[in-house]
Amino acid sequence: MKWLKAAAEEIISGIRGAIEDLNPNEVERFIQLLLAAKNKKIFVVGMGRSGFVGRAFALRLMNLGFNVYFLGETITPAAGKGDVLIAISGTGTTKMVLTASAAAKEIGATVVAITSFPESPLGQIADLVVTVKGRTKAGWPREEDYLARQLMGEREPLTPLGSIFENNCMVFLDSLIVELMHRMGTTEEDLRRRHATIE
Repeated sequence: MKWLKAAAEEIISGIRGAIEDLNPNEVERFIQLLLAAKNKKIFVVGMGRSGFVGRAFALRLMNLGFNVYFLGETITPAAGKGDVLIAISGTGTTKMVLTASAAAKEIGATVVAITSFPESPLGQIADLVVTVKGRTKAGWPREEDYLARQLMGEREPLTPLGSIFENNCMVFLDSLIVELMHRMGTTEEDLRRRHATIE
């Protein structure tokens, strides 16, 4: 249980830190862009667990009444000028996300990157970057490495791969939905009316 508890404490602490470290200007620009896109199409793209986070965010945007699609689904319509693509990639180097973002940019859509690395290839493509902190380098510590590094004041995260970014991103986007609800004057009952009834 010691690793479970240590990891849980690290995750909770990391989420709190990531939210505190958000750039308020980036977040406000993102909010204003979403509100302005109410009558446009919004596309969300992400691979792996970032894709799961993206799907969850797309669902809540749909509940809010946005015209939103997760890229790659067979029912996804064509994008056009003035539409919005939200691209989620912790590293900012995920190939399919980069390909989709470059295509959207060429069409004339606005590209929003959510990444830990604003200077990454994805950050370079995007019109707006929202920086959400995650793992800063690769490597998953063995127990002896972890304990030794703690003594030296150096430590790698306990959670593997992109978990830090994905957890932080999920909480950020869920919290953003609450902010949008208040700005739009939307209630939970309004969201419930748009939620799936055939499931």
